Amino acid sequence: MILHEIIAGFTHPINIGSTPQSMFWLFPLAVAGVIVYKAMKIKQITLSRFVKEFAALFLFLIGLLILITLAIYAIALIATT
Repeated sequence: MILHEIIAGFTHPINIGSTPQSMFWLFPLAVAGVIVYKAMKIKQITLSRFVKEFAALFLFLIGLLILITLAIYAIALIATT
């Protein structure tokens, strides 16, 4: 029964939409990606080093995505006015 529900989740994904609030779905995805990337990249993992590098990469990634979003919004605003 549980396996059926998991498979159904892949065949009928959740509709997230394209509202500004839907951008908040980016945070869990970014956290998971950064954790996996840093866990594979760091040769010797210590908690303090992992947390520092995780925070730096996460903030860089989110900041970059916000800048790209604002740039695309500005281009769309200029193109439509």
